[in-house]
Amino acid sequence: MAKKAPITKRTVTKKKQAPVRPETSGRVARLAVPFVRLKKRTQTFLARRPHRSFRRTRRRDYVRSLKLPGYWSFTNEVRSLLWQNRRTLGWVVVVYAVLSSLLVGLASQDTYTTLSGTLRDTSGDLFQGNWGEIGKASLLLFSSVTGSLSSAPTEAQQIYAGLIGLLTWLTTVWLLRAIKAGQKPRFREGLYNAGAPIVSTAAVALALIVQLVPAALAVIAFSAAMSTELLSGGVIAMLFTIAALLLVTLSLYWITSTLIALTVVTLPGMYPLQALKTAGDLVIGRRLRILLRWAWLAAMVVAAWIVVMVPVILFDTWLKSVLPAITWLPLVPVTLLGMSSLTVVTAAAYIYLLYRRVVEDDAAPA
Repeated sequence: MAKKAPITKRTVTKKKQAPVRPETSGRVARLAVPFVRLKKRTQTFLARRPHRSFRRTRRRDYVRSLKLPGYWSFTNEVRSLLWQNRRTLGWVVVVYAVLSSLLVGLASQDTYTTLSGTLRDTSGDLFQGNWGEIGKASLLLFSSVTGSLSSAPTEAQQIYAGLIGLLTWLTTVWLLRAIKAGQKPRFREGLYNAGAPIVSTAAVALALIVQLVPAALAVIAFSAAMSTELLSGGVIAMLFTIAALLLVTLSLYWITSTLIALTVVTLPGMYPLQALKTAGDLVIGRRLRILLRWAWLAAMVVAAWIVVMVPVILFDTWLKSVLPAITWLPLVPVTLLGMSSLTVVTAAAYIYLLYRRVVEDDAAPA
């Protein structure tokens, strides 16, 4: 009887896979690098920002501490710092005024004299008594600030004005940073060393201007609607007002962090986008409180201009009515230039000290 063949396990033969070429795997890895970086940046951004669009954010997720002194107390702190270093920072004001007068020019004294005389002759009974004179001076101040007393600046003058403003800002911040570090800097050191981040500061300033475009569009549209009587209807006026307020709110939301970014970008090795990101992280959960500080700064600047310029305009009007031979004396334009210089330095000091207060309170979002 024939023996059966032994049962053997069937051998399974696997197909040999084609070897992966090194250049193919390297190409795929290089293509995946941007997506991996984008994913990491997105995860980091979501970890830093607790708010999500179109989702309710609970109060525990956005409340963030910010220990700040009162409005008057902080303003007095800024005033005290400026007064203690008046010699160093005073040179910043003087140099800014001199450069502006030489490169940009003063307001036209002839235009101011003509406008003042026209307002005096045509006001009639409208401006009678002391309060009427104050109202007239206020109108002249408004005309001066809005640029009605000077001719349209040329492109070169606009460039000079921007560069002088940036250098004044950078010099003031550099000197204040050295003063807060316990040093005793000279104006010369700040003038020569502060201009390094001028390109990055100009980029952040450009971003600030772009962020103000919605508010500017709202103002332009509102002026056009008022001139064409488009707002005569109740529903149209309400809808237009809501749209304008939304545009202004958008600009205010953006510039709240960008003003701090103007200080952050002056740090060594800081890039504009990095400064904007850092400033955004600093104000998250604190935006409204910081915005109120900016509103307080604007109110203080307007009040200071009224307190200083209105008496100067009244005195200039009285003096030239008594002594007509000195109508050529540019008292008001020179005072305007000095106030502009002092305003830039004071605003830089206020913003820088507020930035330091925000940085010192390093509490993370909840």
